[in-house]
Amino acid sequence: MGIGIVTATYIAASVLFILALGGLSNQEKAKRAVWYGIVGMALAVVATMFGPGVGGWSIILLIPLLGVGAFIGMVVAQRVEMTEMPQLVAALHSFVGLAAVFIGLNSDILGTHGLVGAEIAIHEVEVFLGVFIGAITFTGSIIAYGKLAGKIDGKALVLPFRHLLNIAAIIFSLILLLMYMNHSGSWTLYLMMIIAFALGAHLVAAIGGADMPVVVSMLNSYSGWAAAATGFLLGNDLLIVTGALVGSSGAILSYIMCKAM
Repeated sequence: MGIGIVTATYIAASVLFILALGGLSNQEKAKRAVWYGIVGMALAVVATMFGPGVGGWSIILLIPLLGVGAFIGMVVAQRVEMTEMPQLVAALHSFVGLAAVFIGLNSDILGTHGLVGAEIAIHEVEVFLGVFIGAITFTGSIIAYGKLAGKIDGKALVLPFRHLLNIAAIIFSLILLLMYMNHSGSWTLYLMMIIAFALGAHLVAAIGGADMPVVVSMLNSYSGWAAAATGFLLGNDLLIVTGALVGSSGAILSYIMCKAM
């Protein structure tokens, strides 16, 4: 499949995703909007699988993996009651975050071959942000799922100086970013990943179970930005557009929910 066809397919998928997001605001159009999203995702998967840089054994490996994943997703979704939908969404967000972490680590292993000057710095920032946002999304979503499912105590975890701990974690991560860009080694990325895992868990654990729906909406936004960062890493325009849509819509929904509460 040529690059022109892939680009056209990505544009069509982006339009369908926008229509899906817009349709979900109206109960009468919601079912049609879901189908827009399904068709858009199918187009995105097919275009990516048969696009430039993918072929041969990659497709042979991808097809059974996609089939297994689709089967598991279908079985799990059918077994979940509508009242349990928030915890399912939280669990799915954790997969997005974990995928962003893995892709970021893979990009670090591959290195910056073929990049020069500012391109190297931009790539390193993309890797760092992808892993950072993905790690926070992963552990935060796991804690949110646990609280919603009753597997974790719904009470807020209030540690002494918890806000200072969060600020210190962010500042230390920024220092590690500067060290990573100064070629101090991959250990800075791995250490930041551990800090981000702890930060994500602490941020959500400090919120009571009654407010978890708002947290899930915020994590939805995080997963979108993680996907957008992954799109920059992979050079995938559709991931960037879709991630930005999910990230911005999740942030707006979180704000609306907070105002309503």
